[in-house]
Amino acid sequence: MKYVNVTTIILVLFGAYVLHSLYVISVLFKPPKCKGGKGRCISPYYKNLFNEKFSISIFTSKKEKPMSSLEPLWTKESFNTEEYLSINIDVSIPRATSNNGTLFVHIFLYPRGSQPLHNELASYLVAPLTKFIVETSKYFNLMSEDGASNKSSADKESSDKPITHWRPRLTFHILTDSITFDRYAIPGEIYPLLRFSQNGKYIPLLYIDELEMLERNLKPVNSSTREMELKIEYAPIGIGRLRIWRHVCISMDSMKSLGFSDKDLDEVKGIFTDTNLYLLALTFGIALFHLLFDFLAFKNDIMYWRKRSSMVGLSTRAVLWRCVSTAIVFLYLLDEKTSLLVLIPTGIGALIEVWKVTKALKITIIWNGGRIPTLQFGEKTSQEKETEAFDSQAMKYLSYPLYPLVVIGALYSLIYQPHKSWHSWVIRSLVNGVYVFGFIFMLPQLFVNYKLKSVAHLPWRALMYKAFNTFIDDVFAFIITMPTAHRLACFRDDIVFVIFLYQRWLYPVDVKRVNEYGVSYEEEEKPHKD
Repeated sequence: MKYVNVTTIILVLFGAYVLHSLYVISVLFKPPKCKGGKGRCISPYYKNLFNEKFSISIFTSKKEKPMSSLEPLWTKESFNTEEYLSINIDVSIPRATSNNGTLFVHIFLYPRGSQPLHNELASYLVAPLTKFIVETSKYFNLMSEDGASNKSSADKESSDKPITHWRPRLTFHILTDSITFDRYAIPGEIYPLLRFSQNGKYIPLLYIDELEMLERNLKPVNSSTREMELKIEYAPIGIGRLRIWRHVCISMDSMKSLGFSDKDLDEVKGIFTDTNLYLLALTFGIALFHLLFDFLAFKNDIMYWRKRSSMVGLSTRAVLWRCVSTAIVFLYLLDEKTSLLVLIPTGIGALIEVWKVTKALKITIIWNGGRIPTLQFGEKTSQEKETEAFDSQAMKYLSYPLYPLVVIGALYSLIYQPHKSWHSWVIRSLVNGVYVFGFIFMLPQLFVNYKLKSVAHLPWRALMYKAFNTFIDDVFAFIITMPTAHRLACFRDDIVFVIFLYQRWLYPVDVKRVNEYGVSYEEEEKPHKD
């Protein structure tokens, strides 16, 4: 009886998940039509908004309620819901707001010729123009004369007290699709936005885009602030995009309850607000394949190292460097408060690299009945010692330019670049060495292959998984916010992959190939199913 392998099962499940996701998205753009009687269906008050005449008024207030304290900000008597709008307004900041207070914006859409307040046909929404944010750590030049004094004074000024920040951009939308909802099947994300007239029909649906309120774009408000600029934008929106935006907002609330910080949520919001909708859909499709390739690569990686008992043809130094560099990168991303979307996978990868080192060095933990365990290292065979000699020779040549360049880079960073602290400088210097010269430590494995004149045990399946993910990482490097050094490292891996393609062409094909990370996935004498 022929058994179905794990990879086939994973691919089938992945295909089913993709088809289900496409179906769910299609339902968002085409909600089910109401087929009930007159009392069951909820229809729009206006059949076609583009043929109606509206006015729009925007007010501000120091508190969300009551409406009696509204201050007029801007009014447009003839407002066309079909046309896009973009204006810049200078908003007067009340003293209470500048003294670490709040300010809200109120938007009214109503029939032309009527009043915005106390009008049953007026669509209304309120949103904050300010947000309380705790001040982040400041950067200083550690070698300047006043660097230490600036740091100490900043430490005294910094506290956990949140400071009022200004929202420089406000975007609102109006649902222009004429949708008749089933009273008992109104989408949960749409229902809170509905407002009804006395005849039971819903009036135009207003929506303020909260995804664009990113902390990195907010501006601090201090006691001397009297005026701030606000950019107001309007764009019509369809039912599909509106539901997606609402689902994302609800997901943001769920992520926050799970412990994600506002900075983490900003990274997700930025993907939606800074990216075209069609490019965003393409990105999500690519991300699904990235997840698939990640899983398959990890599976092949772990399966190989679990069965590996010899380091013949493998660069031990490449494995050690991979472990050390991944740990340093993780500490750097942690120090930079990088998004958990980048931090968590890096942390998992670091743990796997530590496990690989124990296999490469043949480390055994012996307890001996005592509290402190001892480590026992296994013996190397003659073939492993030959590989080790080639490995050592490669590192000897590479160390000559490497160490001086790392030291020079660290000194340059110390003298000319600002840092949060000495600890931050040390971490940044180490990670710059990892990012800029990290590919050098991948070369010993290439050197071993060159000396052996063989591309033994070439793991094309696992190597292609990594290759696809490398190119996918290039795409995400421009979408997800991350340190510049980490972004450049994504392109560094492309160079390594191209070198291995050249080696694949240069040397005869056999079954003893080793890859650029110091790993081999298929042993000639022990073939196994994936």
